[in-house]
Amino acid sequence: MNSVENEYMDIVNRNAWPLVYQKIGQTCQKYPYTCTEARKPQNKPLNRYRDVNPYDHSRVILKRSESDYINANLVKMPRANRSYILTQGPLAFTVGHFWLMVWEQNSRAILMLNKVIEKNEIKCHWYWPHGIGEQHKMSLSDVNLTVEQISEEDRSYYSTRVFKVQDIDSLETREVIQFHYTTWPDFGVPSSPVAFLEFLQKVREVGALDLDVGPPVVHCSAGIGRSGTFCLVDTCLVLIEKEGRDSVNIQEILLELRKDRMGLIQTPDQLRFSYQAIIEGAKRLDPNWKENKSMAESTYSNVADEGEEEGAAAAAESAGPAEPAEEEAPPPPPPRSESLSRAPARPLPAIPSSISLGNMNLAATAESSSSDECPPTPPAMDGSPASSADDEDEEPTVVAAESSAEPAETLRRRRTRELAERVSGMKRRARDAERWHAIKRSLYKPVAITFGCLLAGIVIYSYVRH
Repeated sequence: MNSVENEYMDIVNRNAWPLVYQKIGQTCQKYPYTCTEARKPQNKPLNRYRDVNPYDHSRVILKRSESDYINANLVKMPRANRSYILTQGPLAFTVGHFWLMVWEQNSRAILMLNKVIEKNEIKCHWYWPHGIGEQHKMSLSDVNLTVEQISEEDRSYYSTRVFKVQDIDSLETREVIQFHYTTWPDFGVPSSPVAFLEFLQKVREVGALDLDVGPPVVHCSAGIGRSGTFCLVDTCLVLIEKEGRDSVNIQEILLELRKDRMGLIQTPDQLRFSYQAIIEGAKRLDPNWKENKSMAESTYSNVADEGEEEGAAAAAESAGPAEPAEEEAPPPPPPRSESLSRAPARPLPAIPSSISLGNMNLAATAESSSSDECPPTPPAMDGSPASSADDEDEEPTVVAAESSAEPAETLRRRRTRELAERVSGMKRRARDAERWHAIKRSLYKPVAITFGCLLAGIVIYSYVRH
């Protein structure tokens, strides 16, 4: 075994993932970097989470917008000739800023690693057209851009979409491809290292990470957990291919990446998965690995199929009567940075190992499996993004029980319609809650005045009488 495998096995045998992760967080707390721009009053509403802010020295600066601020950082790793733009999932009023950043940075790919809705909460605004063709074109007048979707392809656990982005002023057009990973749960990990590595390979094949184009835009909900996992694995595999397996220190590389954006990788589980994906990816760089490629693929396809069947059963059991609408809007999520300093409340879920990792003694990982771990969620177009710091598992969806024989286009349209209905219902409940709060605020003043007058009258009457 090489140094990375030895380090991985040492941490597994000591059951030390929370300790290793916490040590990384404590080291990063000593960084002297500031987030002054993010904390300005006019920019605070542009942040999805109050404690996930871009560093000043590496933040992406918009050039032709009224505000030059966007919650995004340019993360560089010169040693691997890699650059990434890590950002949060766009808010409803920052969609124009998001596409302007894609345009100005000459990015040719968007890597979306989250879903749009998770646990009935919007975690990322739907920022692309809802259909293919010019009739569904988005016009972003605030940044003088239009976005048209020209194709879409659904895979088993991710989707690819091609957009035509046009500058209204110069009429220049560019094609941007979006890779949407639809089965990666918030604060969790993909179903297997193999599935993730195949996704990474597809991203590399289109040249999205090459030096002759702008850095890819990588986002989840906060732009630090799943996004950080992707960047760490890709960077380490580049260095292994370039310098050899024993030249890579995963923890040092993560600390280097965190110098450009805070909090990359949010859980010990994501750190452990990164090690597994890097070890598996390094083995795939070996020419002899191709002889076992078909065996590895069949092993993982079985794991994925079993996970989907379990997800369908869990979804059927959990499906029940709809809950009544809440009167008040849900409370804001707790600080995501809590995950940087505290150990997880529950044991870490087990991660399926690859055929290469299976040759190693991984019995210790079985001890850390969690009985309430959710099975991998089957692919869904209306996916959900990152959530609050206490949500480490993803709810199974009823989509798993849908008939696979239904035409893909009909299924896609139905899912889009269902998503729109869910978003509409959530907005309606939020408006009702806000209306009720407004009524209570409007009644407060007259009630207070009436009570005050009544009290004053009682005092005056008592004084006159005596």
